[in-house]
Amino acid sequence: SKFWATYKRVSNEHDDDFLERANDDMGIILTFAGLFSAVNSTFIVGMQPNPGDTTNALMVKLIQITANPNAGYDISNLSSSTSYSSSIAWTQALAYASLAFSVLAAFGAVIGKQW
Repeated sequence: SKFWATYKRVSNEHDDDFLERANDDMGIILTFAGLFSAVNSTFIVGMQPNPGDTTNALMVKLIQITANPNAGYDISNLSSSTSYSSSIAWTQALAYASLAFSVLAAFGAVIGKQW
């Protein structure tokens, strides 16, 4: 009986210590995942094309058409600013995958802390 009481006390101390360390580790993972997601999101936003370029090209065409309506301007050949090279597409795909895994890690840390 004394053996089991000692065993229960020691095992509870060990379990409490383990849970405290695990909870601290989850907090660190959650903080790191949040900071990494914020930085990664900033880079993703920075890689997006400038929508002002397309707007400016359309405004120039509109002014040209307004200034000389009989010239017959063809606006079907306006290129969109969303044409990406393959390296930019791969870089964005990796950035989005990185962001997804970071959010998944944060989600796992939140679930771990609530458990």
